[in-house]
Amino acid sequence: MSQNELFNDGVVKQDVVNARTISVLVPYPVDKAYDYIIPEDLNVSDGDYVLVPLGGREVPAVVWGQSRGDVKPEKLKSIIHKFDLPPMDVAHREFIAWTARYNMAPLGFVLKMALSAPGGLEPPVPAKGYRLKDGFELLKLTAKQNAVVQVLYDNVPRIAADIAREAEVSSGVVKTLFDKGVLECVDIYNPAPCIKPDPYRQRAELSEDQAYAADGLCDFVRSGSYKAVLLDGVTGAGKTEVYFEAVAEALKADKQVCILLPEIALSNAFFQRFKERFGCAPALWHSHLSKGQRDNTWRGVARGHTKVVIGARSALYLPYRDLGLIVIDEEHDPAYKQEDGVIYHARDMAIMRAFKGSFPIVLVSATPSVETMQNVWDGKYEHMVLPSRFGGAHMPDIEAIDMRLEKLDAQHFISLQLRQAMEETLGRGEQILLFLNRRGYAPLTLCRSCGHRMECPRCTAWLVEHKVGAGQGRLQCHHCGFHAYAPDKCPECAEPDSMVACGPGVERIYAEAQHYFPDANVMLLASDTAEDGETLKGMLSDIREGRVDIVIGTQIIAKGHHFPNLTLVGVVDADLGLQGGELRASERVYQLLHQVAGRAGRAAKKGRVLLQSFMPDHRIIKALCESSHGDGRDAFIETEVAEREVAHMPPFSRLAGIIVSGRDEAQVFEVAKLLGRSAPQGPEIVTLGPAPAPYAKLRGKFRYRLLVQAGKNLDLQKTLAAWVAGVKVPSTVRVYIDIDPQSFL
Repeated sequence: MSQNELFNDGVVKQDVVNARTISVLVPYPVDKAYDYIIPEDLNVSDGDYVLVPLGGREVPAVVWGQSRGDVKPEKLKSIIHKFDLPPMDVAHREFIAWTARYNMAPLGFVLKMALSAPGGLEPPVPAKGYRLKDGFELLKLTAKQNAVVQVLYDNVPRIAADIAREAEVSSGVVKTLFDKGVLECVDIYNPAPCIKPDPYRQRAELSEDQAYAADGLCDFVRSGSYKAVLLDGVTGAGKTEVYFEAVAEALKADKQVCILLPEIALSNAFFQRFKERFGCAPALWHSHLSKGQRDNTWRGVARGHTKVVIGARSALYLPYRDLGLIVIDEEHDPAYKQEDGVIYHARDMAIMRAFKGSFPIVLVSATPSVETMQNVWDGKYEHMVLPSRFGGAHMPDIEAIDMRLEKLDAQHFISLQLRQAMEETLGRGEQILLFLNRRGYAPLTLCRSCGHRMECPRCTAWLVEHKVGAGQGRLQCHHCGFHAYAPDKCPECAEPDSMVACGPGVERIYAEAQHYFPDANVMLLASDTAEDGETLKGMLSDIREGRVDIVIGTQIIAKGHHFPNLTLVGVVDADLGLQGGELRASERVYQLLHQVAGRAGRAAKKGRVLLQSFMPDHRIIKALCESSHGDGRDAFIETEVAEREVAHMPPFSRLAGIIVSGRDEAQVFEVAKLLGRSAPQGPEIVTLGPAPAPYAKLRGKFRYRLLVQAGKNLDLQKTLAAWVAGVKVPSTVRVYIDIDPQSFL
């Protein structure tokens, strides 16, 4: 090849000998950046967004630093294009690299999370808008045409459909006025969301405790340095209003803010509260956004125009131009752990993002995680406490119902004591929440003749019967999505009409509540009945406005919602999850039930919570009952921490899960055995397994697990990398590593 011949498949003509080169990271499962040639007419620097050739494709990428020099210049390809965007912040690039190292994930895969809306790299495509033409002549217009002119007198261009809707005419009227020369056509663009939130708007009235905490958070924001803070307050204490003041302080300094919520269901109520405080809506980031919305928000964040983003865990990886505050609401929630793709815990990663960017992070919870409380006790985190509910509201009374004494038949699940409390509550015109964290009608369908159980053919899981909503009449797997219609006869013994539903799901409690209270308005609120944001928003509004008497709900209703007239919470099965052998089972049950209990009595009316339990003497049930008097929660956490310390479990050690999966069970088991034979063992590290995972088959793949327990001073990632690299793994088997596992399923 001559020095001046066309290079890079005809893309750029470049003198190879004198070529300038730079390393570029592509959003693919690669562990390093690749060298590319910089065209003569292009100036690029670290963090720039570029388009590069990769194989037979052209892909967006990010300039990552100096060239590596490990490839001969004549084999290099050239950067094709530089996008017109500010470069990715150095702190964010360092954060991406740290995330990859810590979680043992390919560097390019982590970058992919930051480039999750590639359409945002390109300039937005304009829409055709119309406005009044300067100096247009007042012709004789019809009433409908005059209505259009009146709409456009504010000189704000709009698309024809919006003009027609506001003027209550057809789009043809707009076209006629354009033809007459009354209107002119202009390009209009969707503005980035949340461009100008007003931090100086009047804040909500704060209690003395709230004001003290808010002032402290604002001081940390003004300091311009890293600080991790736990905002610890009982349910209904007004924690959101407190951290809104920290948000306002960051906005005064023209900084961007990232607020993470564990579930998008929480964003509906949050959305309105934010608008009231800051005068505009925040930017949303979650998987249900349209492509246009994602592109627009991503571009606004990258340019620094969008100031506040609220969203799910992936919002942490948006390429903020000048991030100045992170808030993790419900920091204890397991939803912050991503279990596929890049496996990471968003709360823990956010701590490092704040450290890299030298700004504060606020962790918010009424039931902080054990790890967070240990960091508070170790002096690593500041601790701000809101000990009482806002406005003088009292914590609800929590009582356990001993279900061993109830003697219910197999088809009923609401105890007599709970039914009586429901009658009294409805008689006072107040609302009720019955909580059961189990979707569907029944978790198991079996044959009463031969005992055959309906199982998913792809997963080690029972099929869940559904009788309400889109899945009506079907048996569904909630892991892989498989579904089948309920059979008329047993698939095993062919006995007709022998299949029976066992155990309750929320749909079954819904039917039972309707039976006991036929005149009440009963709502079923679960992910199956609130499949999109608008439906959920309407259902929550109906509850707040008093159009619902009894709500039957799963964890979608458990936290973050404020229903002033809801005074009774009944937990149908408070034992659900207590018998699991997982490390965090007790902690999660306590947190979830504490949050559910917090829905009761959040305003002037006193709340009451009834826990139906076959183990009323269990320490978690007792701790919940004592928490209404103010001393149960801390005692529970202290006991949990003490047990972890004795067992040398996190936060006093580190764990890593090794998961082996594939479609050939024998092959998967063989790889797992090879890993087990060469597993690291020693004074600072112990490896357990391999053993079949609790879900030994998931989505058609067989799974084996190993668990590594290590001392906190050991370089766990380095040890694991050397171990796994020493085992030959067939291409049909996947071995992946879960650092700091939250679930062992």
